[in-house]
Amino acid sequence: MSEYATSSRTATPPAPDAELAARIVSLVGSRLCHDLISPLGAIGNGVELLQMAGDWPGLKDSPEMSLIEDALRAARARITCFRIAFGGTGGTQRVSPAEFATLIGEVEKAGRMRITLEVAEDQARGQVKLVMLALMCLETAMPWGARVIIRHEGRDWIISAEAERTRHDPALWAWLTGPRGDQPEPAASEVHFALLGLAAMELARNIRWTLTETGAEIRF
Repeated sequence: MSEYATSSRTATPPAPDAELAARIVSLVGSRLCHDLISPLGAIGNGVELLQMAGDWPGLKDSPEMSLIEDALRAARARITCFRIAFGGTGGTQRVSPAEFATLIGEVEKAGRMRITLEVAEDQARGQVKLVMLALMCLETAMPWGARVIIRHEGRDWIISAEAERTRHDPALWAWLTGPRGDQPEPAASEVHFALLGLAAMELARNIRWTLTETGAEIRF
């Protein structure tokens, strides 16, 4: 197995303007997710009322209704994950093992990764945020599917993945160790790489990563 790239630079403490930018981005993410989850819930309630009304025989089991229900479930799952990944670190808020497992289950449903979570205790919301962003980075690197293991050993988090092949994009992965003036901006669909680097610096975590032809690992 040949190694594409690995991190070799220690993340430097963020400048005040970078730290403020990271916090503002998190607040925007929290606001968007908060404003979207309520109308999605209202749509879900409306669908349930339509099914219970009985005015349209066969509606409940129709393919059209199944399509709407599937879309609602997928949208709710994505918003739930985005609230953690793109929202604020939550200060002293904690995430229980059951809540964490539910989040991981939603990530699995939305993509092709099969994830094993080896965590048995409550975790700080900020650390769970880093894990969720790391999973998004791995999903981008291995869009064809991967087997992922999430471990928490002492203070360290280790998210490792194995796949048949990976996408090699060192410019994206360079964002994990913090912003530099010579870096090309990531596309909107890949902004989680930059956000993970900023969020890690905000929490005083150094990210180490390795990308190979058949896998990747992110530590912090």
